[in-house]
Amino acid sequence: QLLVPAGFGHGYLTLEPGTEVIYKVTQPYAPANDHGFLWSDPDLAIDWGFDPEALVLSDKDRVLPRLAEIDSPFVWEGAA
Repeated sequence: QLLVPAGFGHGYLTLEPGTEVIYKVTQPYAPANDHGFLWSDPDLAIDWGFDPEALVLSDKDRVLPRLAEIDSPFVWEGAA
């Protein structure tokens, strides 16, 4: 189990065929509030350790912007 607080970016990679991902949400899906950023954004410098051509991505996820291109409504207030 993994808790991702509301409003935080998240993603996952499954390595086994037939993997099921089940998640809980706090509100019904609202397309107008659906946001994301490109998983392969070079600014993130994540070595995923696999061939990106082998991925199965939705059309929606394939065309997401890079993180720096997002006009985010979230503001980091620093540590409490």
